[in-house]
Amino acid sequence: MTTASLAASAAGTHHADEARGRATLLDVDLRAKHYGPRRILDAIRFSIAPGEVVSLVGPSGCGKSTLLRLVAGLDRDYDGRIALAGSTLRGVTREIGFVFQEPRLFPWLSAADNVAFDSGRKGRDDAHALGLLREVGLDGHADALPRSLSGGQAQRVAIARGLYTRPRLLLLDEPFSAVDAFTRMKLQDLLLGVARHHGIALLLVTHDLDEAIYLSDRVLVLDADPGRLRRELRVPLPHPRDRRDLALAALKAEALTELHAIHSF
Repeated sequence: MTTASLAASAAGTHHADEARGRATLLDVDLRAKHYGPRRILDAIRFSIAPGEVVSLVGPSGCGKSTLLRLVAGLDRDYDGRIALAGSTLRGVTREIGFVFQEPRLFPWLSAADNVAFDSGRKGRDDAHALGLLREVGLDGHADALPRSLSGGQAQRVAIARGLYTRPRLLLLDEPFSAVDAFTRMKLQDLLLGVARHHGIALLLVTHDLDEAIYLSDRVLVLDADPGRLRRELRVPLPHPRDRRDLALAALKAEALTELHAIHSF
């Protein structure tokens, strides 16, 4: 299979899932997003199917994190429509979880209490919170305070917290950028495992092309000034994937070509 057959242009990506006979979970039709007079995002249209993993890559300042905030409902000042399962999003919803670049745990709360914070209950008394901690490999750490956790463990707590409300879509903004390479690979596999187990879709912002291609069903490449959807790269490889697979390397080369064309490095 050639790299050309592995990659598809962004044209026609809107409702691409319907064309393949798949339901749409998230539908983004963003005409524009401004900060004052500056146009940050322009004419971005894409959809995500249930259980699909999609990554956003592009140069710094192209609006990737801004786009994630719009989908999360944290910023409602834009021109366009964002819908979840056909219903227009009008703010934050429990059906969309968010994992930030840093764990952002409350330092005075235990791991279990951080996970269960949304409910207002004590994590030690919450079977769901304890189950999520077991699922992310932190069984026995329910009473641990954040200061006693490694960076990777703290981000596992953050992932468990993002799953606590049983979301249909989990948003992640460079969630593994602060950990070492080996921890990062372990967390990537953990993320895929919990996403499959819970049947949720993922929308991920990352600057790591290896991460984007290893995790994703599709990689969306954004241009800058303003941010536009430049190209869609499909990754038609089954999970679990082998990081040494030459097809992954070929797709990374495609992505590098696109990023080089927009002078992101």
